[in-house]
Amino acid sequence: VMHEVFKVTDEFKAMPQHAEVDVDTINAVIEEAGKFASEVIFPLNISGDTEGCTLDKVTHEVKTPTGFKEAYDKFVEGGWAALSCDAAYGGQGLPFVLNQCLYEMMNSANQAWTMYPGLSHGAYEALHAHGTDEQKALYLPKLTSGEWTGTMCLTEPHCGTDLGMLRTKAEPLADGTYKITGNKIFISAGEHAMAANIVHLVLARLPDAPKGSKGISLFVVPKFNVKPDGSLGERNPIYCSGLEHKMGIHGNATAQIAIDGAIGTLVGQPHKGLAAMFVMMNAARLGVGNQSLGLTEVAFQNALAYAKDRIQMRSLSGTKAKDKDADPIIVHPDVRKMLLTAKAYAEGARALQIYCTLLLDKAHSHPDAKVRAESEELVALLTPIVKAFITDNGHTATNACMQVY
Repeated sequence: VMHEVFKVTDEFKAMPQHAEVDVDTINAVIEEAGKFASEVIFPLNISGDTEGCTLDKVTHEVKTPTGFKEAYDKFVEGGWAALSCDAAYGGQGLPFVLNQCLYEMMNSANQAWTMYPGLSHGAYEALHAHGTDEQKALYLPKLTSGEWTGTMCLTEPHCGTDLGMLRTKAEPLADGTYKITGNKIFISAGEHAMAANIVHLVLARLPDAPKGSKGISLFVVPKFNVKPDGSLGERNPIYCSGLEHKMGIHGNATAQIAIDGAIGTLVGQPHKGLAAMFVMMNAARLGVGNQSLGLTEVAFQNALAYAKDRIQMRSLSGTKAKDKDADPIIVHPDVRKMLLTAKAYAEGARALQIYCTLLLDKAHSHPDAKVRAESEELVALLTPIVKAFITDNGHTATNACMQVY
């Protein structure tokens, strides 16, 4: 898809930052990414789902499934967290397209595990776009390396995506920081011990905030406060108070978060938090589309292998497996229809994802302002489509693949 459909290396030649990225580089990165997905995190999938995460109610610490932390250490050591991050903060500066392909394969291999580093990218993007120089210097190098992970704390018990109803409060303190108090729910990767620190991006209201979504501000609230030299200070009172159980991702800590006077700093302008958070939400929307692409692909691969192996009845057009008592079910029209539907949805989704991510690369790195603006507009239009279309089709495809079984 990258080389033959979109000829990505020709596109990169127009972007000085990526002009040196050639076919061999792309292939080498993707090959290694595939090995990481299949050899390191895929084997943890079933144990992760059966074990799940456990919360210690006394210490508020969450234990992740056996092997998850060791796999995360390998991910960081391999430089995967830094793949498409800005070189100014220690990133490898490779195109977003490569990162998206890495994440597709990781989602196929182990979606619950992949959500830990996946959410960090959104936090990285929001701080990169809207953080102060001081915030960028403190947080971006560690988010880039993967030494710290990130979350987005939006949803509250009484409001889902209707963020205008949000109640979490932020009180300004004399030293320029803020005291944050409130409750959040459904926070993916919200608490764990896989990384030294967790950088929570929290939506809250200032005392003088107007009602509704125009009164929301964004704050960075770390699990451990960060000293000016980058070392970790005292524990911030932002705790996991309970774990949600979501089917298929028990290995990811979906946390209820209690914030009890935690110290945070303002990201971007007061009352303009939603615009800053949208950077993260849009990254997450493309990420959710990519999760479903990963699941569509792994469902297809498994169903295809099974359909070639399972024998039942003879083909309508005459015997196909003369050495067996029956033909493999892949010869039957309805099974073929289901497999081809899943294959079409996986391949179509992959093309759409790569196209959108290539647009993001252009929006960020193309020297021509007109190309940047057009790419930005098109990706804004396509982002909700990526999320809705690929998840709907993923549901259809995985149902069909279950039926093959």
